Amino acid sequence: MRAILITNNVKVYDKFKDNMDIVYRGECSYLEVLELARDKIYQGHELLTHPLSGSLKPNETPFKSIIISKERSSLDHNSLNIIEASIETTKKFLRQKTTPMWTERVLEDFRIIDLSLIENILDSP
Repeated sequence: MRAILITNNVKVYDKFKDNMDIVYRGECSYLEVLELARDKIYQGHELLTHPLSGSLKPNETPFKSIIISKERSSLDHNSLNIIEASIETTKKFLRQKTTPMWTERVLEDFRIIDLSLIENILDSP
């Protein structure tokens, strides 16, 4: 797949680092992953996965992985609208309740969930 994977999840990074381009920021937040994707969209990349995919609310999990196009062209307004709305939704949820300080066991579960969501996309034929 000719794509770039943006993630803050070490499990996603470890699984796909040898097979595709990855922008890995292990210490950044869910919101910062979205903002990084937005910056890439402004550079001409296109969203290939929805930033709010999955059933977890943005203030429940600290991990997020997003796939964007590797190729760049003119600004894709649809991608821009989606990422901007996703950033606003995330900020709204975070204003209501910040992400808890989860135990390492719970964080590991969230890493696995995020990995599973991306695997379902990247490992499909």
